[in-house]
Amino acid sequence: MEFCFYILYSPALNKFYLGHTGTSLHERLKKHNSNHKGFTGGLGDWTVVYKETYATKAEAYAREREVKKWKSKKRIEKLISSAGSEPPGF
Repeated sequence: MEFCFYILYSPALNKFYLGHTGTSLHERLKKHNSNHKGFTGGLGDWTVVYKETYATKAEAYAREREVKKWKSKKRIEKLISSAGSEPPGF
């Protein structure tokens, strides 16, 4: 089983969402884009813009917490760029 830390982006909100999962990232994205209550629910425009894979759920969750502590949109955009992707809106 593969665990991952991921970053989603919503053009409608111009915001990022950080998470981790032990299930298929594709399936997790479908849940984020479904009509549910919560931060990602109802919009349906979330896309995966970055991911890192880990051997354990604990490692993926630790990375999520680390990046969330940054509290910096610019630093998250720099992380996405460092992976060879352009942050959305650039």
